[in-house]
Amino acid sequence: QVQLVESGGGSVQTGGSLRLSCAVSGYTSSMYTMGWFRQASGKKREGVAVIYTGDGSAHYADSVKGRFTISQDNAKNTLYLQMNSLRSEDTAMYYCAARSLRLGWVLNPDLYNYWGQGIQVTVSS
Repeated sequence: QVQLVESGGGSVQTGGSLRLSCAVSGYTSSMYTMGWFRQASGKKREGVAVIYTGDGSAHYADSVKGRFTISQDNAKNTLYLQMNSLRSEDTAMYYCAARSLRLGWVLNPDLYNYWGQGIQVTVSS
């Protein structure tokens, strides 16, 4: 089992920054990728950024490229998402997730079997 707990959300103005953290515990050595997903009101959950736990390489949704950065601190068992130049369309519930499956599109939320409880990010002008 893997447990994920997000923190760092909140409200920010357009153009501002936030850093999300995800504390990871449990049997994490079997996880292939970990990442951040979001779900805006009335919309489907979508992948934002994912990191391969083995080599630390990352993959981003086109909508956040150049603005968001995913990183991991293995010593602290923590996953981060640095969000800069925030826009109103970034407003959503953000979830940390992990998977052991090694097939399929890394940003597909249906392939992730461990999830945090979610944290709200609100961007307003």
